[in-house]
Amino acid sequence: MIEVQPPPLPANHEPVKRWRLWAHLLLILPYPLLLLAASASREGSHRAALTGGWKGLLVVCGTELGIFGAFLALALWASRSTRDDLMLRLRGLGKFLPLGLGYSVAIRLGIGLTAGIVATVLLVTKVITMEGLQEFAKLNRPDIESVVDVKALKNDPLYYWLSLTVVSFIVAGLREELWRTASLTGLRKLWPQHFGSRRGQLIAVVLTSLVFGIGHFPQGVLAMVMTGLIGVALGTIMVLHRSAWPAVIAHGMFDATSFALVPLVLG
Repeated sequence: MIEVQPPPLPANHEPVKRWRLWAHLLLILPYPLLLLAASASREGSHRAALTGGWKGLLVVCGTELGIFGAFLALALWASRSTRDDLMLRLRGLGKFLPLGLGYSVAIRLGIGLTAGIVATVLLVTKVITMEGLQEFAKLNRPDIESVVDVKALKNDPLYYWLSLTVVSFIVAGLREELWRTASLTGLRKLWPQHFGSRRGQLIAVVLTSLVFGIGHFPQGVLAMVMTGLIGVALGTIMVLHRSAWPAVIAHGMFDATSFALVPLVLG
């Protein structure tokens, strides 16, 4: 088993106090659950999170980035985490672009294949009928309308392209992968004996993916399961490459293609 070796510490480095590491983890790890609480407060409003046309979209994006940035800055200040701790050093960025694109396609194919296998097993074992499966899928489909304004996505070109770029690659891809790598850093620093090895980091990926999936509960059961699985895939990419950037690119590309398909699927 290959052990993950942290970057060498400066000669004058003093161990970070444990309360600082706890502060880092408690500021970062529960963040998706705060978003869940915010979504619950909007329940019944029948409005998408990214509403108000392209201007409203930019306001919401700026607000969410600002709030998350404040939490992240406080967490990093507390734990004194570095760019290397967060796996953010720009090494080989050129190769990460095609890697991210390839991983995005692989994740989408993997989810489709997994869903197909599960559906086939349920049908063959007669746990559910085809009609029941279709009804379940219909009732539990991802609630896209709670995230984006589908009408604006179809009729407003600027809203459409901002969704495919700013929302997909910055608000979703960069912000959520910064959350993931900061969460992994917090777990690794607090309990290096459990999460310091590559195997331990993969266990941490599963734990953070559970939180990530639960944070998407307002979008439906299937969306919660799917985002949890996507989180496992993205976290694994991050750990294997010792860099957050392939996961950021894969995440952004996955969301961008999803938004691009919405006008076709719900048109």
